[in-house]
Amino acid sequence: MSLKDALSKLQSYSEELGLDLYKPADRFKWFLASILFAKRISASIAKETFLYFEQEELTSPDAILKAGWDRLVEALDSGGYTRYDFSTATNLLGIAKELKEKYGDLEKLHAEASSAADLETRLQEFKGVGPVGVNIFLRELRGIWKKANPKPSPIAIVTAQKIGLKIEDAERFEPQLVRLNLEYCKKHRSAECPLRDKCPDK
Repeated sequence: MSLKDALSKLQSYSEELGLDLYKPADRFKWFLASILFAKRISASIAKETFLYFEQEELTSPDAILKAGWDRLVEALDSGGYTRYDFSTATNLLGIAKELKEKYGDLEKLHAEASSAADLETRLQEFKGVGPVGVNIFLRELRGIWKKANPKPSPIAIVTAQKIGLKIEDAERFEPQLVRLNLEYCKKHRSAECPLRDKCPDK
């Protein structure tokens, strides 16, 4: 199996969460998940928190606004997101409100963006959404949203170089490269690396 084939078999986070990014509703869900992943918190806690939000049907702007601050804090705490519960609840309410008032939904935001750079700028205008969150969100929308084309993150570039992948391929495999770094390279889990014999540290 080639290196690229091995990388292709590694699920992205949106795939693991069972999201179909060709569906607008799931694109908003991934936006929510990206906000959770962007904080300095473990990927496992971010995933568990998102799944709890999904279980409680708190995965649309209307549902978030209807839930209110107290219920959002409760949902964040239930998922283990206790370190950033208050600020994240506040930010999610603000994002949902501003998105509805300014654009209506994410699809309209994308349609109104004049370029890839403008799309990133518009997303970062939401309080609580920074460059990291925008990169997490947009890198999995390449090929789905026409203007989703963020520069590969430094972590993706470093991981590509480490495993011998050409830098020009880093964009295509960025979700897998980031996950590989966070869950295997960074934790020194080379023996469990899905690249197996292709992992230079094994």
